[in-house]
Amino acid sequence: MRFPLVLLTLLSFAFAKAQTSRAYSNEFLNIGVDAAALGMSNAVVAKTGNVNSGYWNPAGLMQLEERELSLMHASYFANIAQYNYGAYAMPIDDRSAFAFSVIRFSVDDILNTTQLIDDQGNINYDRISTFSTADWAFTLSYARESKLDGFSYGGNVKIIRRIIGDFATSLGFGLDIGLQMQRGDWSFGLMARDITTTYNTWSIDEDEFATVQGAVANQNQELPETTEITLPKLQLGIAREFTFHYDHVLTAEVDLNMRFIQTNDIISSSSVSATPALGLEYGYTDLVFVRAGMGNFQNEMQLDGNDNVTFQPNIGIGFKYKGISVDYALTDIGDSSAALYSNIFSVNVDLSVFSR
Repeated sequence: MRFPLVLLTLLSFAFAKAQTSRAYSNEFLNIGVDAAALGMSNAVVAKTGNVNSGYWNPAGLMQLEERELSLMHASYFANIAQYNYGAYAMPIDDRSAFAFSVIRFSVDDILNTTQLIDDQGNINYDRISTFSTADWAFTLSYARESKLDGFSYGGNVKIIRRIIGDFATSLGFGLDIGLQMQRGDWSFGLMARDITTTYNTWSIDEDEFATVQGAVANQNQELPETTEITLPKLQLGIAREFTFHYDHVLTAEVDLNMRFIQTNDIISSSSVSATPALGLEYGYTDLVFVRAGMGNFQNEMQLDGNDNVTFQPNIGIGFKYKGISVDYALTDIGDSSAALYSNIFSVNVDLSVFSR
């Protein structure tokens, strides 16, 4: 049987965050989107300029020339968890642009074995049911060009919906802002996530939750708190584009990802922690792309008690033809996972190719 008593584990994990790990609420939103960006270790906040800018830096939507569509799918943990993303973006006029995106991170068809044994102590497999957990994020993005040449700004409004079977649901709202500036071959970017602090409010079905309480004696005897808090995060980026013989373009970007809490990041204090990310992209005739990156630099304690600096390398390739881009990345699940590396594919489509 897959996932024996997994319900207890998932509920315990999800609700414990409301009490002890509020800074890590809505972590599925930190995984990232677009295989091209993931192949560069997410170091794209300064240079992003397509439909996926709604996620990375909404100010980058001002680089759009036509309507674009993006789709991505990834499977983690031996296909147990599914991560799906879709986005649509379009220019509104010469000075503004709009985007909408959806993210779903889920584990489906989980076996609920909490009622496997009846009141008489008999095992009854007919009492096994299934349920799913799903984290949803709906984001509306808007960008505008400033009167200052090369400067643009944008923002996101996020609605977050999280579901754990019939036991609990939550609803949250968040705001992001982004800035971008272009100066010749240089690009600068800033992305501030959850600037007002994002709150998720949980609604718990007490009757369903009572079945979980009775599954294991003396555990989960009280209802958990019903509010999760996502603290603000800040990303700063600087990028430079190098062109060789017209057909060869190398883009390099360095980002600094900051969280306002103490973590194992390579730069860490009681009030703020930060880790750098470096991304490189080589493109030939805007047709073939090769990418690499390093990020998630962490201080990890070894068995001997000493700290060791670790980092996460990523690689990727991409192809673009007549407005259709297909990208691949070999990357980890997210900034703080020890999971095996995953194969991620994404597709970006310039929708104007279908109207010509």
